[in-house]
Amino acid sequence: MSRFSALRLGPLETVPVSVVAQPGVTLMSLVADALGGRSQGVHPSWRRALRSAVPEGAEAVLRPLFAREYSMVPDCLTPTAPLWETDLSVQLERLAEVPSDVLLRELETDFAGTVPRQWQGVVDRPKAFIHSYAAILGAVWEAFGPIWARAGSLLARETERVGVATVSNALPLVLSGLGPKIRFSGQTLSVPDPHPETFERGTRRVVLVPIVSGNGASVFSFDRSDAVWFGYPVPGLDTLWKAERAAPSKDPLELMVGSLRARILRELARPCTMGSLASALNCTPATATYHCGQLEAAGLLTRERRGQHVVARRTTSGAALVGLLTD
Repeated sequence: MSRFSALRLGPLETVPVSVVAQPGVTLMSLVADALGGRSQGVHPSWRRALRSAVPEGAEAVLRPLFAREYSMVPDCLTPTAPLWETDLSVQLERLAEVPSDVLLRELETDFAGTVPRQWQGVVDRPKAFIHSYAAILGAVWEAFGPIWARAGSLLARETERVGVATVSNALPLVLSGLGPKIRFSGQTLSVPDPHPETFERGTRRVVLVPIVSGNGASVFSFDRSDAVWFGYPVPGLDTLWKAERAAPSKDPLELMVGSLRARILRELARPCTMGSLASALNCTPATATYHCGQLEAAGLLTRERRGQHVVARRTTSGAALVGLLTD
């Protein structure tokens, strides 16, 4: 049974939001999937390439970080700790130079004095572990770097999309579409967590970190004093797996909500039944229902049962968004 930690955001109009293309988050997602046994939906060809790029025995070195009993990466070993630092080479150099005593103190603190068995080899030879760990991350990134570079246009589009959502009061739409593992309802974001807690955002900034790894990617941190951040699959990620990439849409509404959801909102210039909507979109009723559910969660449409039919209609916010983002 899935368990979730919850972050209470407060009134959305008061939430400061930033987008940061932080490569360290993508790196840790790739490592978790390819070498840690924690599926992030990485494409099989990418996974094979990453496994072949790392030194022999890499999975054994990383096993303490992804053990089923307690999955944890100490802050001093996390390339995401300097959240605003987007030069990954700087972060990898820092990781290779982490002092042994810093790692040992952090393990002692994180595990309240009782370091789990899977970490004992690290405790016995911390310097050797640090060097091996840094070498593995460096090898993964060297193999993946060209794909990260190709993803630059997707990351730029996502920054633009979130910016448009923020100024057009459509932030709920962004928050309800952060990937299959993240849930949004009202003013609360919920993320899968084997050790669930409830957190208050307070006055902290919300940082959205698009991830270039897999469509199941989900990484987050609520522990910082200055910000809470979520890593989620960058929209359009699947285009990086295809030999021919589709030209990016120049339609502002499509950029904001995606092509099918833009068509739904435009089709609902007048209310219509879900069956008629699916026919007009040339998609299955299940597909129409899913995307309408996301738009409804964002407050852009409503659905109401009338006899044997369900009628969908745009809300005032939905109509305003279409008007604002339609030439």
